[in-house]
Amino acid sequence: MENVMRSVLEPPTYGNSITILSIDGGGIRGIIPGVILGFLESELQKLDGEDARLADYFDVISGTSTGGLVTAMLTAPNEKNRPLYAAKEIKDFYLENCPKIFPQERHQLLGQAEKIVKAVTGPKYDGKYLHNLLKEKLGETKLHQTLTNIVIPTFDIKLLQPTIFSSYAKEHHPSLDALLRDICIGTSAAPTYLPAHKFETQDSDGSVREFNLIDGGVAANNPALVAINQVTKEVSGGNSDFFSMKPLEYDRFIVLSLGTGTAKEENKYDADEAAKWGILGWLTNGGSTPLVEVFKQASSDMVDFHLSTIFQALQCEENYLRIQDDTLTGKLSSVDVATEENLQNLVKIGENLLKKPVSRVNLQTGAFEFLNKGTNEAALKRLAEALSKEKHLRDVRSPTAHVSVHKK
Repeated sequence: MENVMRSVLEPPTYGNSITILSIDGGGIRGIIPGVILGFLESELQKLDGEDARLADYFDVISGTSTGGLVTAMLTAPNEKNRPLYAAKEIKDFYLENCPKIFPQERHQLLGQAEKIVKAVTGPKYDGKYLHNLLKEKLGETKLHQTLTNIVIPTFDIKLLQPTIFSSYAKEHHPSLDALLRDICIGTSAAPTYLPAHKFETQDSDGSVREFNLIDGGVAANNPALVAINQVTKEVSGGNSDFFSMKPLEYDRFIVLSLGTGTAKEENKYDADEAAKWGILGWLTNGGSTPLVEVFKQASSDMVDFHLSTIFQALQCEENYLRIQDDTLTGKLSSVDVATEENLQNLVKIGENLLKKPVSRVNLQTGAFEFLNKGTNEAALKRLAEALSKEKHLRDVRSPTAHVSVHKK
């Protein structure tokens, strides 16, 4: 009988690895990892058929802010219980909806003084289109209904601490089983850009929990480490879905971490400039919000540095792939300049990034250094092969596979 790959991803206990996809925050720049993911999924389809989807291969998909939106698109079920969006559709989703989430006409007409007043008195955008869009696309879908495990960081400003919406954590804390649309609105509520989001959940016993959320990027703009943490807790807690693993056995992880781009060195800030800033300067400078950007970029790079160091030290560097672009200039480095021209240019950034060499950030210089590992495109092809091999191995080893074959 022909060996047909099933869409459901069997638990890691039937395989050799734990697979994680992580997507940074970055507003409209989410279109960059969207292009990268479209390429990866196309490679998986070459191996396993046109119905293959990323949710079929990753044990965990994690995203912050715009990355959380991508996570939801890739994992929320449609009426056929398959992913709501194929990866190749993410690009068009951004091209169509970003200009409506971040309308440009009025903001382009504002003078600098009016922009400063607007930044101080309220969020730049009202978020209504985003709220309605997510309600339309995600409906009443809850966290527990995603097609693979997800991890989406947010920050609760009433508690002054991160709140992690995790498929694993909600097993122990049912109040986290919120509507997926509320989680996405919360993790996307970037300070000064979009309004904070308040909602409640109710447990089966009737107890109510209130959430007061802003952008998860203030705590974990690069959520890769948060995702690994969630998995590690499950392993140490004896979750039967996972094989027995030593605390630092990172060679059992396969991690793809996607950035949304960062500004080229000469387009960043310098101390002479920042030394003159007060609160207004840190909140609005040249159309950007330096305070928010600094927190997010620091968070992203430190996670990358930490994971890169660990995977190198444990001699399993090939199991960790970080793809990031550090050449963005002008409007390309913004999170909200959603003109057609700028969005199309971001698509080109993503396409060009596939052709660039695999790189790693040097925290001493802030520059990305090329590694002797070929292009990102070649690395993603190798990753697709590894993911396909892992999935097929689980399919063969799983008891449900043998039951299915016996019935046929």
